[in-house]
Amino acid sequence: MLDGLVTIKVIKSVDRSRTLVLFDIDGTLTVPRQSATKEVLDFLKELRKRATIGIVGGSDLVKQKEQLGPNVLTDFDYSFAENGLVAHKDGKLFHKQNLKEHLGEEKLKELINFLLHYIADLDIPVKRGTFIEFRVGMLNVSPIGRNCSQEEREQFNAYDNQHKIREKMVAVLNQKFGHLGLAYVIGGQISLDVFPKGWDKTYCLQHVEEAKFQEIHFFGDKTQPGENDYEIYTSPKVIGHSVKDPQDTVLKCKELFFS
Repeated sequence: MLDGLVTIKVIKSVDRSRTLVLFDIDGTLTVPRQSATKEVLDFLKELRKRATIGIVGGSDLVKQKEQLGPNVLTDFDYSFAENGLVAHKDGKLFHKQNLKEHLGEEKLKELINFLLHYIADLDIPVKRGTFIEFRVGMLNVSPIGRNCSQEEREQFNAYDNQHKIREKMVAVLNQKFGHLGLAYVIGGQISLDVFPKGWDKTYCLQHVEEAKFQEIHFFGDKTQPGENDYEIYTSPKVIGHSVKDPQDTVLKCKELFFS
């Protein structure tokens, strides 16, 4: 694992097949749940001339399009939604995994019932709607609810940093549902993701093995233990770069691939 400021041999060859650069989305290419700026999108177009590029996020494809544009499947060589459980290459779907079939309806219902009761009993300043979002390969769980406004999102994030609402929730879930073989990881500003162990962002790496890249770089902002970029950031298959925001991502990429 290397930090983005460490000197790494820059690949200047026009052979894009040698290097893959994967990006998290929220906090890495965009402000959480916001659209990418023109500066970032223009930079990605230039980077794509030098390397194969892809995105890997916990959100679904709909949210990827909202944040990175309607042509996200063709603007990136790889699009890995839901950690790669829904995978596109060159604009075409080639892999899809299903949480419901993997876990089974009874276990899934037991977990969801517990989550709803847990959130109902939480005493936090604000609650809105959509506390559990059922995705193809995971559950996204938000104590405040995904229908909150941007201002409420930021307020909850500050409150959570102080009171550790999501961190405590993860500890309870690991204790009560550890037998299900699920991972509970904090992501973004307001939620945590629930998925089978091994279905974290490293899941997407199996999809690029055949390409035999000489280097795979990953840029993410949630790289601490218990956060949803940690596993891929620390994977021995990847050169990991921890970033603070989209501007930091662009800066570190320029230092690596354009200096």
